[in-house]
Amino acid sequence: MTTQELLKRVRHIEIRIRGMVNELFAGEYHSVFKGRGMEFAEVREYLPGDDIRNIDWNVSARMNRPFVKIFEEERELTTIIVFDISASQRFGTRNQFKEQMAIEIAALLASSALKNNDKVGLLIFDDTIRTFIPPRKGRHHILRVIRELIFALENPVSSGSGTNLSEALQYVNKILKRKATIFLISDFLTDGFQRDLQVISRRHDVVAIRVYDPLEHQLPQEGLWFMEDAESGEWQLLDFSNEEVRSTTRNAMLEHWNKLERFYRSIKLDFVEISTEKGYVQPLTRFFRMRAKRFH
Repeated sequence: MTTQELLKRVRHIEIRIRGMVNELFAGEYHSVFKGRGMEFAEVREYLPGDDIRNIDWNVSARMNRPFVKIFEEERELTTIIVFDISASQRFGTRNQFKEQMAIEIAALLASSALKNNDKVGLLIFDDTIRTFIPPRKGRHHILRVIRELIFALENPVSSGSGTNLSEALQYVNKILKRKATIFLISDFLTDGFQRDLQVISRRHDVVAIRVYDPLEHQLPQEGLWFMEDAESGEWQLLDFSNEEVRSTTRNAMLEHWNKLERFYRSIKLDFVEISTEKGYVQPLTRFFRMRAKRFH
């Protein structure tokens, strides 16, 4: 991909998501992802109806009349997008590849965070960490995030040994000193990361976003297909014309997804599942609104 083609794709994605950010997601995002709390702004003289718990007794004693503390919401947050570019993302049988939809989701969330006055950072990984962009603000920074995602997916350097989600989580947990919002975008066709996800979710607000292709839930009825083993990262050639092979594979996949969902619920982790066939607007809108109800 030439520089001109890369910039054209960045621009195309920015145009696609701009309307959604302005009309829908910025407001939804603001109501769901709030600041770290309340910070002291000033004191003023007590007025009837003020909460007496906010009286500043030191100032009141000096002035010989009651004063109250005024607080403002500490709005600025740090948002980190942890993005999986492993080989299984370059797959799609409906409308678009998983990676194409995942980039738009990442761009939409990054732009919504920017509208929310948050800093945005990016970590790209596959079998190891490929790129880390420190959190910053500004439209040019968001365009850089989109550009880096497109470039990484167009220029894969994976050794083919699977998806190392644990390493990515450990790295993010190490570099973040204050509470942050973390969007983890992956197809989660891997295992062994649960402990690290549980650890990081205790300190940070983590949202797992799984982008999947319908074929990963409804196996084909015939034909030879290459499939990746979730644990080893090894690829196998399977004959889905064979009912036993189809049944065994289907049961293993269902158990993987059910196990993952049970784990998310056990640690009270927010998660969103998005199909390449149906798009991401409705699932994300539904998630934001459900979460807003929970927090209000």
